[in-house]
Amino acid sequence: MSKDPSHTPKHRRHSDQVTLSQVAKSAGVSPITASRALNNPTKVSDTTRRNVLAAVERLGYVPNLVAGSLASSRSKLIAVIVPSLINSVFVEVIKGLQETLEAEGYQILLGNTDYDLDREYQLVRTFLGWSCSALVTAGLRHNKACHKLLANWEHPIMEVMELGKGMDLNVGLDHVAAGRCMASHLVDKGYRDIVYVGARLAQDYRASMRYEGHKAVLQAHGIDAPIVELDTLGSLKAGSESLDQVFAQHPKTQAIHFANDDLAAGALLAAQRQGLNVPNDIAIAGFNGLPLGQHVTPQLTTILSPREEMGRLAAKELIRRLSGKNVVRRQHDVGFKLQLGEST
Repeated sequence: MSKDPSHTPKHRRHSDQVTLSQVAKSAGVSPITASRALNNPTKVSDTTRRNVLAAVERLGYVPNLVAGSLASSRSKLIAVIVPSLINSVFVEVIKGLQETLEAEGYQILLGNTDYDLDREYQLVRTFLGWSCSALVTAGLRHNKACHKLLANWEHPIMEVMELGKGMDLNVGLDHVAAGRCMASHLVDKGYRDIVYVGARLAQDYRASMRYEGHKAVLQAHGIDAPIVELDTLGSLKAGSESLDQVFAQHPKTQAIHFANDDLAAGALLAAQRQGLNVPNDIAIAGFNGLPLGQHVTPQLTTILSPREEMGRLAAKELIRRLSGKNVVRRQHDVGFKLQLGEST
């Protein structure tokens, strides 16, 4: 049974897998020398090794790490790469993926980038070398070398967590719209001195996208949109410490829109320790809809993202593709919900 051409994006449909011989030719060495440079780098000169690695990156070459007869077939492994394994947001997405994939006989190879796109590239190179049947990445952004690698790979790629033009399949939500939603809520409640607090926004760029939506709403109402950026990623401790930082920089702050619920809950608890009433003295809002936010007092106002559902849907779409069924929709918007608590 021939596959429907719509199964694979046009820009990848006719691409051939890059071979070691092509890498060798590009680097100006023999295939044996190229192999040594990759597998036994101490056996070649530094110049040769650098030339071969440059050719690998330039061409998007993936060495096949599966030996013998297995090399010609696909495994029942699916690579899943996320920014964090301690953030419950990604753990829930993984749960949805794993349960659905395992029910169909697949197992996942799990990697953590720590929000580093260069590390993502190294993980992708390693995982694809194990003849994975498909790849799942958290996010649509990849560095140039990783993008080249994926463009040359001829198997399903699923990008989750955000919505946009992906390389193949995409399941996520609109983070700019989520930022607009919470900012609109705060403005509608009458707040005018509103600060957005995020952490390492160059790495956690989805939080930066929510700030863009937040800023657009405030500017449309003629309101300034100050931002405080923390050095450490979201945690209760970071959120607690950020409260003093916000008031030091913006003493008239009436409401704080946090990039995630961990930060927001930490600030809420710190406010209570300082004798501040939430929301009368300071309103606090978050993002993600974590259970933590519903077990603090007052309950946290947040944006609920359907994380397990996202993982399950992504897995189902991959299974459809891998079983040869036609994938009608390449992009799925799982949406979000404004979850009102008493903190605003």
